[in-house]
Amino acid sequence: MASSASISGLASGLDSATIIDQLMQLEAAPQTALKTRVQTEKSLVTTLQTLNTKAALVASKAAALAKPATWDAVSASATGTALTVSAGATAGPTRLTVTVTSVARTHQLGFANAAALTDQVTGASTKVSLDRFDGSPVLVDSKDGTLKGLVDAINDPANNTGLRATTIKTTGGYRLLVESTATGAAQDFTLTAEDGSALLGGATVRAGADASIDLGSGITSTSSTNTFTDLLPGVNLTVSPDAAVGATSTVEVKRDAAKLSGSVADMVASLNDLFGEIDTQTAYSSSTNTSGPLAGDATVRSLRSSLLNSVFTTDGSTLASVGIQTDRSGKLTFDSAKFASAYAADPAKVEAMFTTATDPAGNGFAARVDKVARGASDPTTGSLTGSITSRRSGIDRLQDSIDNWDLRLDQRRETLKRQFTALETAMSQMSSQSSWLAGQLSSLPSFGG
Repeated sequence: MASSASISGLASGLDSATIIDQLMQLEAAPQTALKTRVQTEKSLVTTLQTLNTKAALVASKAAALAKPATWDAVSASATGTALTVSAGATAGPTRLTVTVTSVARTHQLGFANAAALTDQVTGASTKVSLDRFDGSPVLVDSKDGTLKGLVDAINDPANNTGLRATTIKTTGGYRLLVESTATGAAQDFTLTAEDGSALLGGATVRAGADASIDLGSGITSTSSTNTFTDLLPGVNLTVSPDAAVGATSTVEVKRDAAKLSGSVADMVASLNDLFGEIDTQTAYSSSTNTSGPLAGDATVRSLRSSLLNSVFTTDGSTLASVGIQTDRSGKLTFDSAKFASAYAADPAKVEAMFTTATDPAGNGFAARVDKVARGASDPTTGSLTGSITSRRSGIDRLQDSIDNWDLRLDQRRETLKRQFTALETAMSQMSSQSSWLAGQLSSLPSFGG
């Protein structure tokens, strides 16, 4: 508490302000203890929050591995540069040889005569006739009938021609090149003057084409684009636009053991990180004879024990066959080579050792870890969450007590100030009386013997 002005030493010679401050320090000792306890509790809440965050991360990673769908992960590859392949969750392991027999192309017209960009090229009308073989011809208005006007009209999105046009500079002027925006045999079109006569001396045609592939055994497939969507369930294959006809590629889709191994290793690392944090906060140091802040917290110790015990199944077996074991420090180790070997030998069995089962008693490792970690970190019902909430409530109560002490100490200071002021006043009065008496005595006549 801060000192305040008071009558200090005028009569008694005492430094009453300092005396009051010293007395108030003694009075405030219980409040100081409360403040120290609040800081300790806040530190414990921060520590528990760190544990809770790590436990939630473990739960998240375990929950993902506990889902059977996670174990459907596959990887796809294709030899050479003619093809690329991708596989989704519904894809199954397969291997096939694919030969490119055709590449998808746009339909293209290259017009014979060159012209200046400002030359009239559409004949007697400013419009041209576009026939895309999907209905009646449509008229496209070039506005001014010039080569540039025609190109702009074909490329104008508002005209919705489905074409793109450009001019190529050659000897004697510019030649017109028009092609469909999409690939495929169905993209054929013609472009003439409104009266049906040829434009710019007529056009050389490069017909649009579908992509086609041969999968052997008499099986072929075609696509209007270079992408074959769901060629196999969950498998998309794309032919390179530059692929040579006759190019052959081996396509393979297989279970992605490397991705699964990485996920398992990641979960084990998160578990060990959580174990390390718990060990640090509950450790006892014989050299300093001190314990960690959570050394006596049964909830935290129980969490570690339950997570470590999740390595063991209900029948007492372990996960050593898939590379997961406990070491001397009470943490987990993971042997990715052993996991890969076990998964290659029996994918279904390894999957069952990690995932959620129909009967909870048969849940795999990841499912068991998820249950324990989520039981600790759940935002509503988690045991660590409950400890945090309880300590925060305790901190609020302590803070209320500290605030009440502020009022009491203010009142006590005022009382002391009044008492010392009264003392100084009384002593000042006594000093005045003493001086008066001394004066009276000195004025009395003296009598000789």
